[in-house]
Amino acid sequence: MRPEPGQVLHFSEDPTITRFIPHVAATAQQPDAYVWAVDHDRAPDYWFPRQCPRAMAWVLPTTSRADRDRVIGAGCGERVHAIEYGWLEALRQARLFAYRLPADRFRPFGAPEPHAFVAVEPVTPLGPPEPVGDLLGCHAEAGIQLRVLDNLWPFWDVVTDSSVGFSGIRLRNANPRPCRSDG
Repeated sequence: MRPEPGQVLHFSEDPTITRFIPHVAATAQQPDAYVWAVDHDRAPDYWFPRQCPRAMAWVLPTTSRADRDRVIGAGCGERVHAIEYGWLEALRQARLFAYRLPADRFRPFGAPEPHAFVAVEPVTPLGPPEPVGDLLGCHAEAGIQLRVLDNLWPFWDVVTDSSVGFSGIRLRNANPRPCRSDG
């Protein structure tokens, strides 16, 4: 499920939205009200139930071979997403919908590289919401590894200390960090 040219997507578990109104999200780190959407490259970040914590990593042109092999895995493609076992059934059962929105109403958001698109005026979808379908299947069709882990934090620590691109969403919902033993 990806946007077509001239579109961005908004993913939701609510199939009844007829108009998106800018708002300040409860988790917002900025005070401005927005309608949020994503482009083709960032759409896979949202192939999850809304509250599911996930850690994602992908190869950049500047990623070292050692980091690619260590984080993504030798011969394992360009991208990996990780969730915890406790969220696997929710991922299997989620009913997710994609709303296609006109890209010309949005501007890039995030620096130094944009990670989303935002609109400051209400936006009407281009059509009815589309069921995304099997979220595991979406990952498989896109060639994105999906790892299921006991705990996201050890993976996240490796990812954020490497040369791969990365994003973490809803990490506050992840299991607590494991206790470290200093041997």
